[in-house]
Amino acid sequence: MSAALAALASAALLLSSCASPVANANDSAAAQTRTVTSEVKELTIPAEPKKALGMYTTDLDMLITLGIPLASQQPIRDSGYKGFPYFFDQKALEGITPFTNYPEFNFEAILKAQPDVILNGLGYEKDLDGKLSDIAPTYTFNGFDGSDWRTKFKTVAEAFGKTGQYQAWMDKYQAKVDDVKKRLAEAGKSDLVIGPVDYYEDQVSVSCYGTPCLVIKDLGLKISPLADGEGAKLSVEQLEQLKGIDAVITTEVPEKDGANPDAFAPLANNKLWTSLPFVANKQIFTYDLEMIYGSPSGQYALLEKIEKALLP
Repeated sequence: MSAALAALASAALLLSSCASPVANANDSAAAQTRTVTSEVKELTIPAEPKKALGMYTTDLDMLITLGIPLASQQPIRDSGYKGFPYFFDQKALEGITPFTNYPEFNFEAILKAQPDVILNGLGYEKDLDGKLSDIAPTYTFNGFDGSDWRTKFKTVAEAFGKTGQYQAWMDKYQAKVDDVKKRLAEAGKSDLVIGPVDYYEDQVSVSCYGTPCLVIKDLGLKISPLADGEGAKLSVEQLEQLKGIDAVITTEVPEKDGANPDAFAPLANNKLWTSLPFVANKQIFTYDLEMIYGSPSGQYALLEKIEKALLP
């Protein structure tokens, strides 16, 4: 080797040795974070979060299902709820303190929780991402845009590097669907027409909002055509339109005192209502309001509710 080449090699070796600590430091920092793109921006989140916070209970349920460690305080909604939904993984919530965060946002409690990342499914609130990002890196998506929440869940799982946990839940859910679907066929109930029906403000509402129709469709059951599109709102004089429904599923909304009143009680003396087959045959089944919003535990619990209702 010539003297010139030897000098160049020596210089390169020196530069390499000097640069190594910086390169290693950069590699280490990159290994501790991941850059992802949410529905609103590109952001950097911890590769392995230690104190994640879900902005809404559906976000919290996704974090739990994906096995992501939680901050010590997590949100619940009001409307009579005093704790986390009963169908969530209670073991994962041990030692976690709930705070009311909906419909009014409790930024003080969020800040106090000191999260290292926030999962925010309330993407329809346009200003919320920026406010939350001042507290911690925030992955925002709109979990309430009417699409199948499972598509959003998959995207969240990919962003957090938890596709295995996502698939494990999907496999568990599908196995349950297949089992219930088979038993419905064996019981001769595959052709049942189900109506997602609620009553408020002196009107009967038939709607496919949220998870109910996802579960009904997964089971191969029929959905009342009244629920198509934007759904239907019927006055008490139009109740005869419900005659084609075999069974009704309806939300159960707790009051401030924790009681769960019968939403259809005001119709108890209405002859059109009491003559309907599903009323006469006592085929009205309730489910917790929190199950209507898309989340893993919510949809699985609603599947179990429908199973118990139709295959007692």
